[in-house]
Amino acid sequence: MDAINDFLSNSNIVEILTNGAINLVIALAIFVIGKWIAKRVQNTLESLLRKRKVDDVLVDFLGTIASTLIIIVAVIAAVDQMGIPATSFMAVIGAAGLAIGLALKDSLSNFASGVMLVLFRPFTKGDFVDAGGIVGTVDEIHLVSTILTTPDNKQIIVPNALMYGSAITNYSAKDTRRVDMAIGVGYDDDLKVAASVLKKVCNDHPKILAEPATKIFINNLGDSSVDFVVRPWVKSEDYWDVLAAVLETAKVELEAAGCNIPYPQTDVHLHQASS
Repeated sequence: MDAINDFLSNSNIVEILTNGAINLVIALAIFVIGKWIAKRVQNTLESLLRKRKVDDVLVDFLGTIASTLIIIVAVIAAVDQMGIPATSFMAVIGAAGLAIGLALKDSLSNFASGVMLVLFRPFTKGDFVDAGGIVGTVDEIHLVSTILTTPDNKQIIVPNALMYGSAITNYSAKDTRRVDMAIGVGYDDDLKVAASVLKKVCNDHPKILAEPATKIFINNLGDSSVDFVVRPWVKSEDYWDVLAAVLETAKVELEAAGCNIPYPQTDVHLHQASS
């Protein structure tokens, strides 16, 4: 109590409170101005990058990083204005960061994977991919998760660690794709006629590319059918349309040409045993 009384008697309380209030106002002003500058820098950087036609995912990532760094600097400056040494503040932040890092190691793993996805870009927004066991169109790529929309219009949020830690198949990476189809005909059918029909079906389809050339050949002598492999090339966006159209047209044209489309069957032969 004596020490407190000595402090109060020897100190100007009004001056201390006034200085503290002024420092607090200045610190708040520094933080607010820092946030404003961070937002302006982010918008300007993103605008410049988009004018240079940089990928949207990379634009968002770099803009977020730039904004975050400026805000961190503003916070440190505001804390220093309050009279708290920056080194002590950073030490506290470092200790807290270590504790938070241990508690959120899965989230940090997703963050690290998100950074790798943004930097190496195995896929980008709008690509149709199979990643982490999920098939869908990429809608958004965040630093900890990626949002996909499945072909049946379900939205799935996938952790980036799962995306980057597994094989990624990007169906949109190339401009063209090969459509692989297996079409069987009966053993009694004329194979030359069947091959000619399949070739005509592919040649007549407007979305099948002339180059690379379509490959048609016998691939297997099955239990019930002679199996042709039909491999036309198409633009990636036309894959499913061509697959459905060729299979339907091939069945109709093969039957019209007298070819049989067989189905699995088993012949059972009964023998009368002599008594």
